[in-house]
Amino acid sequence: MSIIERAAGKLEKEGKSGAKQMPPQMPPSSLVNSGQKHSSANDTPEKEISQNFSPSPVSPSASTSKHITLNLAKMRQYGIVTPDEGRTQVAEQFRVIKRPLLTNAFSQGAGMIKNGNLIMVTSALAGEGKSFCTVNLAMSIAMEMDRRVLLVDADVARPTVPKILGLGTERGLMDILLDDKLKLADVLMKTNVEKLTLLTAGTRHSHSTELLASQSMAALLKELAQRYADRVVIFDSPPLLLTSEARVLASQMGQIVVVVEAETTSQQAVKEMLRQIESCDVVNLIYNKARSFSGGEYYGYYYHESA
Repeated sequence: MSIIERAAGKLEKEGKSGAKQMPPQMPPSSLVNSGQKHSSANDTPEKEISQNFSPSPVSPSASTSKHITLNLAKMRQYGIVTPDEGRTQVAEQFRVIKRPLLTNAFSQGAGMIKNGNLIMVTSALAGEGKSFCTVNLAMSIAMEMDRRVLLVDADVARPTVPKILGLGTERGLMDILLDDKLKLADVLMKTNVEKLTLLTAGTRHSHSTELLASQSMAALLKELAQRYADRVVIFDSPPLLLTSEARVLASQMGQIVVVVEAETTSQQAVKEMLRQIESCDVVNLIYNKARSFSGGEYYGYYYHESA
């Protein structure tokens, strides 16, 4: 039995045992060995975040990347890692989570992964904390001394990253795929976090799946992967089992991070999710909103390598 099956079995066992569903205030698990307890900190649901942030106005057209100021104090209140805070539990967890991703992203020689610096974060279903983990992962990588990060909101049907960051309606990913005259620099947004750049989902489109599968998208991904040698590109993807866009995007990624909600996501959902992304050789899992584990199994954050 593989480690994925054991982890999925653990999730199913917890559901059948009548365990209470964890509230959405729990942070993601980091690398945790058997017998260790998970750290915890407050995490605000995305709905509450969207109600408390005041969106920025729509930006005017510009030929160069615009600069926006993120409200770091407000983000910090909702559990988002920021550069000026100390050694919080959530910050430490994402320090552990990002390390193997960065190792894979910039490995050379025999261990080199194609497009390893293109990392997609997804989940089986909505509400598992995917976007919260995506933003925290990007913020944590932005604190690296010699790396930069581009955060791309690819959840084109239900964009959540702008709500978490307090952004308004901006041109973004869909716009650059639709308009061949639009340059990447026209839609990128630099921030007051020095090494963090943003690309929003942009204008909604009924054929978003086809746009993500297009040659224009393939060319854009190639540019994003190769233009800057020190850059990691993090994609906030739609849930895998609810949309077709996520599967199209997954086929073009070097690494995938799957967020699984503790005591909620079923074994069947985990197995089906992994089946749909088996084309990617490096699939990683964050066990989110968990308190602790007992027994001799290894959970939390691990790799599944497709056969």
